[in-house]
Amino acid sequence: MARSDWRRVGMGESQSRSDRSVSRVITRLVIHAVAIQRGDRLLFSRFDLTVSAGEAVALTGANGVGKTSLLRAVAGFIPPLDGRITFDGAPDADEARRTDCHLIGHQDGLKGGRTARDELSFQARWVGATGGAGEAAAERLGLARVLGLEVRKLSAGQKRRLALCRLIASPRTLWLLDEPLAALDAESRALVGEVMAAHLAGGGLILAAVHDLLPITARIVEIPP
Repeated sequence: MARSDWRRVGMGESQSRSDRSVSRVITRLVIHAVAIQRGDRLLFSRFDLTVSAGEAVALTGANGVGKTSLLRAVAGFIPPLDGRITFDGAPDADEARRTDCHLIGHQDGLKGGRTARDELSFQARWVGATGGAGEAAAERLGLARVLGLEVRKLSAGQKRRLALCRLIASPRTLWLLDEPLAALDAESRALVGEVMAAHLAGGGLILAAVHDLLPITARIVEIPP
């Protein structure tokens, strides 16, 4: 995922979940008869999927089948060739994407020369977090002791957890996650699973492209080749 990917999803005025009206919180994601094309190749067509509040869906399928492309289409980075993507509970799709979605790509999008603290602070502010929300998220994901290190000195698993911190730092209803468990060890996967479960318990939605099973109960949907 290009660094600009998470930036665009995070645009909009800084505000916490408590500052939003109920009408701005996504209650259901509806993907209807969607077709996605990459270059001259049609990846899939007439794809239907509904994800409701409190539900996690794990997208599976062979490499190149279009899992990442579907996440990017939901986030608004690529237009579907056909079909529609709607967000119940939000006034319109642009508003939903701007203020109530998180996209975490397969690449972490971190700047290696910054300290982990500075990088987390930058990302958290960009997606609307306030105060010490970034460092609180780092504490939750077991990163407090490495915040003073440059990002390039972190392990792959630490970098992944740092990228995932913004899910906690700036709460948004719909999480779009591309291989969220990549590079994580068993302990870290369990920790991320606790964060995911808490998100769902609060009415959140998760749509994840995966090769490994999520550490939570999730409905598995295969994108056919």
